Amino acid sequence: MKVILTHEVSGLGTAGDVVDVKPGYARNFLMPRRLATPWTKGGQKQVDAINKGRETRAVKTLEEAQSMKARLESAPITVEAHAGKEGRLFGAVSTADIAAAVKDAGGPELDRRKIEVPGTIKSVGEHTALVRLHPEVQATVTLSVVAG
Repeated sequence: MKVILTHEVSGLGTAGDVVDVKPGYARNFLMPRRLATPWTKGGQKQVDAINKGRETRAVKTLEEAQSMKARLESAPITVEAHAGKEGRLFGAVSTADIAAAVKDAGGPELDRRKIEVPGTIKSVGEHTALVRLHPEVQATVTLSVVAG
């Protein structure tokens, strides 16, 4: 089944891509979460609009992405979260929390959808996250989760 991705899906493609997936995956996962729409002949206009919007938000050059990577990897980012006595968090640290912490620390404004966290962060301590800045550049950010 051909679908048009409306958001970036890890391992599948970015917004605006036309991909061929199994019907069950499209019907049960992609479409209910509004990550994709069915491909139609009139869908090309939607693909063009998504690609135009993506170009305006994307990091323009490889050099700019490299400099952002150096800034992000230079120092750990502190994220405050509510925690219990034993260091276990009430809830988890989300990608939106990470993006806000990077911005508060004087870093660039990141799209939360470009941040990938292996597993979930549910404890106080050091953790890592991957930030996709450019198709060729990925930054590994060190997160210091503290009780707040």
